[in-house]
Amino acid sequence: MSASNLWAIDAHAHFGEYLNASSERQQAFASGDLGQVAERARQARTCLTFVSPLEALMPRGRAQPVQGNQRAAALVPDVPGIRQWVVVDPLTPETFAQAEVLLQQPHCIGIKIHPEEHGYAIAAKGRELFRFAAERRSVVLAHSGDRTSLPEDFVPFADEFGQVTLILAHLGHGWDGDLTHQVRAIRQCRHGNIYTDTSSAKSLTPGLIEWAVAALGAERVLYGTDSPLYFAPMQRARIDHAAISAEAKRLILRDNAIRLFHLESAIGEDKR
Repeated sequence: MSASNLWAIDAHAHFGEYLNASSERQQAFASGDLGQVAERARQARTCLTFVSPLEALMPRGRAQPVQGNQRAAALVPDVPGIRQWVVVDPLTPETFAQAEVLLQQPHCIGIKIHPEEHGYAIAAKGRELFRFAAERRSVVLAHSGDRTSLPEDFVPFADEFGQVTLILAHLGHGWDGDLTHQVRAIRQCRHGNIYTDTSSAKSLTPGLIEWAVAALGAERVLYGTDSPLYFAPMQRARIDHAAISAEAKRLILRDNAIRLFHLESAIGEDKR
């Protein structure tokens, strides 16, 4: 089967209103409700999409993570092919209690953290977050690449809490223009428990995904779109047409997520 015929799993998406835009037009372009996100996923031949609510992340420093988690928990179970990341903000203690409950629900697949939008440095809050995740054996999806979320700053916590599976989002994103931050962090970790995803606009850079696969192995890269901020079929095409093997594409598009999130029974026969 060619890569373009595979049903993918999108490990990094959102839904809701994009509130960090510089204009109303940009805000409208980057926003999308669950129905729009699900439709673009279908266009990108994607059978499962993992979302976090944008209202839980933005506007920067003024997000509503509790309200956003509540809204996602109410909406996601009714939309086929959608799963929820519960957003945990260490500056909003109630989100820990929310995560405690939601992580036990079948529609919730892990914890999302975003140091930039919530206004803390991972170097300062990482131990608290990783201890919480380790106690619950949760996968953590972390925004990475900015000053307060440098990929290398996550490594000590991933090493200390080896039970945690960490996905450093946005392959190629770096505040300083360095495309290599995520790959270098993954190569530094001791337990092999750090991964990255392709959700950055930088993944469109020719050669970047190919270089990451050569440096890490496709087993450490997951497919992500950052939908609705980016157009999901465009992100899918980047993997379909990458200069990597068919097996590497399959790992990135679906098999890595199936393994990490134990999704074998969640994929219907018609999507295998």
